[in-house]
Amino acid sequence: MLNYQLLKEDQKTSARLGKITTLRGEIDTPIFMPVGTLGTVKSMTNQDLEKMKAQIILGNTYHLYLRPGMDIIAQAGGLHKFMNWKHPILTDSGGFQVFSLGPLRKITEEGVAFSSHLDGSKHFLSPEKSIEIQNIIGADIIMSFDECTPGQVDYEYAKKSMEMTLRWAERCKKAHQKPDTQALFGIVQGGMYEDLRQTCAKSLVEMDFPGYSIGGLSVGEPKPLMYRMLDHTVPFLPKNKPRYLMGVGSLDALFEGVARGIDMFDCVLQTRIARNGSALTSTGQKTIRNATYKDDFSPLDENCDCFVCQNHTKAYIRHLIKCNEILAARLLTYHNLYFTLKIMENIRQAIAENRFSEYKVDFFQKYGIKKD
Repeated sequence: MLNYQLLKEDQKTSARLGKITTLRGEIDTPIFMPVGTLGTVKSMTNQDLEKMKAQIILGNTYHLYLRPGMDIIAQAGGLHKFMNWKHPILTDSGGFQVFSLGPLRKITEEGVAFSSHLDGSKHFLSPEKSIEIQNIIGADIIMSFDECTPGQVDYEYAKKSMEMTLRWAERCKKAHQKPDTQALFGIVQGGMYEDLRQTCAKSLVEMDFPGYSIGGLSVGEPKPLMYRMLDHTVPFLPKNKPRYLMGVGSLDALFEGVARGIDMFDCVLQTRIARNGSALTSTGQKTIRNATYKDDFSPLDENCDCFVCQNHTKAYIRHLIKCNEILAARLLTYHNLYFTLKIMENIRQAIAENRFSEYKVDFFQKYGIKKD
């Protein structure tokens, strides 16, 4: 089902080198996972993802449940066959999307009643239903159903929500029908309160999940606060199982998360800013749609060896953006994902060679990131 092997620990930080083995392949950690919300990483083919060495991608339970629906995915034989992806897939529980619906949903102990953002149709998502959907999707790693609270909820709400998340985690374990082929992760919640995070982590560890996710962060809080929550959460998670920081993928947060012992990350940032005309480069994020690049015939990044940087210039990509050509989003998306995956590869190499701290400092200086 899933096995985690801790290969090396950094000498100066909590960074660690590892390997996750699933039925569909191995995943070298720390790893960044491209987000394929609807069974596709936007504008990317499977061949693109394989060329950039994407070892695992994400699918979204809420969105796949609404479209194309479980009947279609079941008839296809699961999401892997439906999209013809032969490598590992992780699915979230749908909780974050449902709770972000605001007035369109109502939370009870049993689950969440909500109206579809597509057509207003009524639905109900419970821990049992979330697991049933994920069992049909067939992802290699699946998530327990949790309440993702906003960043600044008061202590009492955060406490009640965390306690309900723990009860839901137990229900998810009982409902899980395919433990031999799908690894179910528990999700640590607790708002921005250190004691709640610790209590939740300890309780989930007692339930003995194959891996542990940290949710409810990067929801609007300052990054130093997010890092503080990690400092008071990660030490309470077992060393012999993978740790996944959900929805985090800015380059500074990747380094800071790795330094605190996180193994897995995902984020839509790389693909979203690409569609808005921006590129990640070794000297900082650049808005390629800006006029300053109209006659810049250099690649997006002189130090990048992706096919976009080897074959196209900023001036050409800006031209595509200004003309609303689909190719612009495709080229920028490929580059941003490749660039991020390459950084994670470099991080793994740096940990292996006992120079992660030095690499982090060097990258932050070149990228213009100020230390929080």
